[in-house]
Amino acid sequence: NEGNEYFRERDYGKAVIAYTAGLQKQCGDTELNVVLLSNRGAAHFYLGNYRSALKDAVQAKKLKPTHLKAIIRGALCHMELKNFSEAIAWCDEGLQIDSEEKKLVELRAKADRLKLILSLILPSIPLWLVFFSLPALQERNIKLVLEPSNEEEEISDGLAEMSLDGFCSDGATGAKVHLDADGSLSWPVLFLYPEHEQTDFIEAFHENSRFIDHLMVMFAELPPWDLERKYLPGNLELYFEDEERAEMYELNPEHTLLQVLQHQRYFVKAGTPAVLAFAKRSPFSKKFFSGKKVHRL
Repeated sequence: NEGNEYFRERDYGKAVIAYTAGLQKQCGDTELNVVLLSNRGAAHFYLGNYRSALKDAVQAKKLKPTHLKAIIRGALCHMELKNFSEAIAWCDEGLQIDSEEKKLVELRAKADRLKLILSLILPSIPLWLVFFSLPALQERNIKLVLEPSNEEEEISDGLAEMSLDGFCSDGATGAKVHLDADGSLSWPVLFLYPEHEQTDFIEAFHENSRFIDHLMVMFAELPPWDLERKYLPGNLELYFEDEERAEMYELNPEHTLLQVLQHQRYFVKAGTPAVLAFAKRSPFSKKFFSGKKVHRL
């Protein structure tokens, strides 16, 4: 009920936490667990966490193979991830249960069409250009830093230029910014934790989502590398680096991704926005920022 209330308020981050708490009770009611998984998947979906949403849909379907909401959610996730063959398979599975389910019929037709379009595209054309147009960036006044054409070089060069040794993100090499059906952009976003040389990667961070919403989900449980238990959503500071001026900018976690990307000194490198996260007032943070000029948004 708490999760549903947050969901109605569109506070999807807190909805995920509430549904997770319900699942952690490990009750023996299969129907209830299916609903919790399905609802959490929906909340993840609206946050742009499509792989997490897909995992919940898979688990819900395992518990109840005829649960159409889970099947529809799984198909939608595959569509967002551009896995059109998998989306078709999920649609077919659902249509065997209800051959007249309108949403599945429409999804399957769309997946078929997009799969055909992709099969006709020359391999030399970057896939993300098919789904994304430069005017969308220009309208939002978002600034890109052009990198070499090789995708893997783009990512490694982009991270190397941040002067943060020891970081890597396998997921970042596959995800691309894309334009949603409603005209909104979703970005792959990299979170870097310099103190522990760790990263988090969000494949589809909706431009109108707030950073705090993602932090609430990412740190609902303490990461295994946080032995001092200080990486809590309310105890984190986020920054981006202006490399040209060698200056840092502290973000307001209540801001949306779009608000940050539109900042006059934010430049998107390698197609992947990146932010740095630190525990507040930690000795490492003080040492890291020693001698650096820091602006606060």
